[in-house]
Amino acid sequence: MQPNIRGNILLVDDTPDNLRLLSTMLTQQGYEVRSVINGAMALMGVQAEPPDLILLDINMPQMNGYEVCQQLKAGDRTRDIPVIFISALEDVLDKVKAFAVGGVDYITKPFHVAEVLARIENQLTICRLQKQLKLQNTQLQQQMLELQELNSLKEEFLHAVSHDLRTPIMGTLLVLNNLQTKAGETIPVSRSILERMVHSSDRQLNLLNSLLEAHSNEMRGVLLCCAPVQLNAILQDLTAGLEPLLTKNQVKLINLIPVDLPFVNGDPLQLRRVFENLLTNALNHNPPGLTLTLRATEEAEMIRCTVEDNGVGIERSHCDQLFERYVRGSRTRSIGVGLGLYLCRQIITAHGGQIGVNSTPGTGTTFWLTLPLARHSTSDASIA
Repeated sequence: MQPNIRGNILLVDDTPDNLRLLSTMLTQQGYEVRSVINGAMALMGVQAEPPDLILLDINMPQMNGYEVCQQLKAGDRTRDIPVIFISALEDVLDKVKAFAVGGVDYITKPFHVAEVLARIENQLTICRLQKQLKLQNTQLQQQMLELQELNSLKEEFLHAVSHDLRTPIMGTLLVLNNLQTKAGETIPVSRSILERMVHSSDRQLNLLNSLLEAHSNEMRGVLLCCAPVQLNAILQDLTAGLEPLLTKNQVKLINLIPVDLPFVNGDPLQLRRVFENLLTNALNHNPPGLTLTLRATEEAEMIRCTVEDNGVGIERSHCDQLFERYVRGSRTRSIGVGLGLYLCRQIITAHGGQIGVNSTPGTGTTFWLTLPLARHSTSDASIA
């Protein structure tokens, strides 16, 4: 379409006077107009150069407007061209048939110039918007394909690198564990060094695995298998497994979660990981002798849980950063890389909840999270 042309319109009418009137009117308004006097010529003209819109009379010899429109809508190249019927027929059934064969509008003769112009411009605007939308969808699909390909290459690269990194760490761990066993209690200094080396290798391996998981979650989202879950069941099983660690660090754990707390809708394995991360985070960044308190209450269709400690606390400026990936903050003791907490946020967000932290240096820290209630929180629901 030329820049100054508002649209290319094909007029189909067996009455020359109607064609001249419509052609003059539309040309004056900036449209490019072609005119034909029967259906056969209309079909040939459309195939030669598809117009932006067709004004089509109904009562014509040999081939009426309904038949012309049906043939247009049957062709791949012509089915999307809007057809406005313009006819002296006023019966409702005639109008209904016009829309049934594919017409987009219907103008009754004698027509008003302003009405014809308004209906034409309305249909051309719709067509332009549809073409823009189709183009944008095509571009978006292409971008999505390119992004998928890029993510696939990124994932392959990351797994290749992780394999190269994980293999020597696991090999080192195997050797260190073997040396640690042989050292026994006879060489306390060597045993202490070996323990630190094993602990360091464990942390490196855990960090590498967490990096891979965070990347996978970002690409695909956290996969959940939700069911009604009783939090106390999760925490009792978790704390039993952490008992040696709690004893070693002289930690007092107080569980104040009510036994009759309503069930939450969640993935028990993922929720266990969240609480495990929160508890071990408190152990790793506080001195021995810590007191940990677990609480949970029902609040507005959600369960709000807290993990509280009476440890060294966190500076306010670092609290907002704890759940960000690869951010380093600092308690009085080193807080390290907050990747485990970042994964906690991914899991809780996937459940439809929120997670955060409140802390004051010297008085302790409270991590809180919310989880949605299960729709059927009955005693016979699935227990984690």
